[in-house]
Amino acid sequence: MLTLAVDLQSYLPIGLLVLMAIGFLVVNLIGTHILGPSVEGVVKDSTYESGMNPIGTARKRFNVRFYILAMTFLVFDVEIIFLYPWAVTYTKLPPGSPEAGLFLGRILFFIGTSIIAYVYAWRKGVFRWD
Repeated sequence: MLTLAVDLQSYLPIGLLVLMAIGFLVVNLIGTHILGPSVEGVVKDSTYESGMNPIGTARKRFNVRFYILAMTFLVFDVEIIFLYPWAVTYTKLPPGSPEAGLFLGRILFFIGTSIIAYVYAWRKGVFRWD
């Protein structure tokens, strides 16, 4: 029973953070409802409030290159997210140990495949805007 209390105690900071986030949400929603403007009308309910009348449809097609570039950005963003825990773990391994070589090989493979994907995207013309 003592180990259960110790295990739950280690989750206390996460629980406190979740409660603070929920409290922040509730305070903002209630504060916005109480203090925010409540003017309604034809102009306020229109699609745009910038003073310009909408021109055309909102269902405009975008070039697929925008999507491909966004996906390429996400790939490298996720790569950085994976590199941080690896770096923390790798620095704690003893030098010259078999685990250190294995960890280094894995990350070199990971980075190598990412570079190959980048070169492939470059050759396909993903980064050209003409």
